[in-house]
Amino acid sequence: MRAWVPGAGEIQPEVKRLAVAAVVKLLKPTDTPAAIEVIDAQYGGILSSSASVLVPCRVYSIRANRLISGGTTVDVRLSKSSQGTWRVTATHPAQPGAPVASLSSAARQVLASEQITLPPASAADIRSGQVHDSVLTTMLELAKTYRIGISVIRSGHPLDVFGTDRPSDHPRGRAFDTWQINGHAVVSPTTSRSLITSYMHAAESAGSYNVGGPYQLSGAAYFSDATHHDHVHAGFRT
Repeated sequence: MRAWVPGAGEIQPEVKRLAVAAVVKLLKPTDTPAAIEVIDAQYGGILSSSASVLVPCRVYSIRANRLISGGTTVDVRLSKSSQGTWRVTATHPAQPGAPVASLSSAARQVLASEQITLPPASAADIRSGQVHDSVLTTMLELAKTYRIGISVIRSGHPLDVFGTDRPSDHPRGRAFDTWQINGHAVVSPTTSRSLITSYMHAAESAGSYNVGGPYQLSGAAYFSDATHHDHVHAGFRT
């Protein structure tokens, strides 16, 4: 299994490198053979002296001669010293909640879709019944055109928009982040700009009121900043 390394196009790659190392150390069991697959490392926020890095992972371990697969998403917080050195200050694993007995049709379709790749915590978010159908139906609409790699839906994301006291749409089950489109990472400089911008337009057309990404598009629904250089955010009012 290939180790995760920051690629070209990353802002502050050392921040992500430190966050991933902290997550691998946190999740690796000491009592059994295991492997940690880091799916992605995206910013939950990046400011001049503080950061949040969201690290969705799959964890494979062997117990009683059986391969067990699981995983989570960890929100890693970092701060920068006056000397310019970054350090990890906290790790917050996702808490998706227990699965519910009955799911909506949209939830079942997203979980079954071969066009939508979900990390373990995001799949658990959907199974918990706490993700609004507006999110799920938009994913399904986008999946008619694109293969989507989801990084974060609800759990494992900061409660507030990073660096503010404004509640984020994510913990309320009203947003999702896409790190990969048609097999191409949003953060990679080799990924077509038109692929990313067409995806952003499609998310808005499907119902998102708040679409963030690496490019600033014209229209009130769109925004871009350093935090969103590595993923496309789609938020929903209900």
